[in-house]
Amino acid sequence: MSDHLLILRLAGDFYTKARATRIRFQRRLAQNLRDALTSNGIPHKLETTWSRYYLETPTTAALDVLPRVFGIQSVSLVERRPWSELADIARTGVEIFGEGVQGRTFAVRASRRGGREGIPFDSQVVERELGAALLRQAPGAKVNLREPDVTAHVELEPGWGHYFHDKVRGFGGLPVGVEGRALALVSGGFDSAVASWLMLKRGVQLDYLFCNLGGAAHRLGVLKVMKVVADLWSYGYRPRLYEVDLQPLIPELQEKNRPRNWQIVLKRLMLRAGEAVARKTRNLGLITGEAMGQVSSQTLQNLAVISQAVSPSMPVLRPLVGFNKDEILALARKMGVYDLSAAVGEYCDLVPKRPSTKASLSEVLKDEATMTRGRLEELVEARTVYDLRNLDERAISPTGLETDSIPESSTVLDLRSRSAWQAWHYPGALHLDFQHALETWRSFEKEKNYVLVCEVGLKSAHLAEVMRQEGFRSRYFRGGLRELMAAAEKNRLADPALALLLAPAVRG
Repeated sequence: MSDHLLILRLAGDFYTKARATRIRFQRRLAQNLRDALTSNGIPHKLETTWSRYYLETPTTAALDVLPRVFGIQSVSLVERRPWSELADIARTGVEIFGEGVQGRTFAVRASRRGGREGIPFDSQVVERELGAALLRQAPGAKVNLREPDVTAHVELEPGWGHYFHDKVRGFGGLPVGVEGRALALVSGGFDSAVASWLMLKRGVQLDYLFCNLGGAAHRLGVLKVMKVVADLWSYGYRPRLYEVDLQPLIPELQEKNRPRNWQIVLKRLMLRAGEAVARKTRNLGLITGEAMGQVSSQTLQNLAVISQAVSPSMPVLRPLVGFNKDEILALARKMGVYDLSAAVGEYCDLVPKRPSTKASLSEVLKDEATMTRGRLEELVEARTVYDLRNLDERAISPTGLETDSIPESSTVLDLRSRSAWQAWHYPGALHLDFQHALETWRSFEKEKNYVLVCEVGLKSAHLAEVMRQEGFRSRYFRGGLRELMAAAEKNRLADPALALLLAPAVRG
């Protein structure tokens, strides 16, 4: 069928399972592999065996896709050749590896699959025989078993040898879907995306809940992040994202709850929304991106109070609980969501000056009891559903709020940090950091035309949308600061050298 043969090796977890469980896992892995290849338009023929899968394909594109299928330990592009005696293996090895080891150091690594009846010699014998043949016939070649320039790999089966140079490492884990279904609460930031990835890696099939506090712009940022997770890491099923708009609850939450408990009550509302959606969609548990001690709401005491918002039969799993922030960011880079998550701002304005680090459950329950009953359930019932794998981002982008020019007489508000604004800003732009803007925008003059600017356009789009709903003439600059600087350079209002001062997320 094809020009290329790939070996797919199974993750170590498979080898610890009972036979019936392993068969079930391997069937699901094959299903997920076929979905990954088909979704990426890669023709293929997949052969499954007890400890290896073999893939025939006319393109090497599969090497980019298959390592992202959980349950795969490594992938190699191989040449398959027949053998009947040891000399055949050495001769074929010289033919395949001889030119590549000339004038370089090398090592031979051999392994075997099959009993002594089918392969009557050990792996070490193959390594010595092929190594000696390469030294004889490859000018300038030298053996270096610790740090070779070239590694010659041979995997033997009875009657067949597979020869290859490299192993493309996968991420191991379990095939998505073998460990049941759960609902992950996501915000578009690093933590919730990485927590979701870790649970997918352990075989849990995920749907997602987004509790919207930032309008259309926040929705777009979250959907961009979660579409990457769906497209690159969720093979074998079609994940859905449920959006529940919690914005209508915020005024009452602020009015009837002590400010020090605002974040705690909000997290409890989110968990209760998650439990309601999970039960309606037959998901068995909730996943969050909380890490111990990362922010004030994530102390052990506060996590205990938050967790008691749901019933004991709905487990809340926190895969990042012991992670450091740098570890989370490293995984976000591996996943391919780092830049997108960096662009998704913190949209919640429930940030008291002195948040509680040791919330009292009785105090929180007393405050919650004053809120309107049934309102959260109404918002859950009104949820919106997105099919992430088939999502058209153009259909959910904010419209009518953007601009790619600065009209005369407009008031330009730069929502970045003061240091970033001081490094460069559009001539005449006023500085107002995003958090302060969220607190004070109602005091702005309605007669003015406002153009809002931030790093990549998400925070400014959110504030422009909120202001527009209250009758302000507000728009945001499409594409954020990078596009604004390009416009300023075009009109000779900015020095191109100043672009070096922009943050990496802005420079792109």
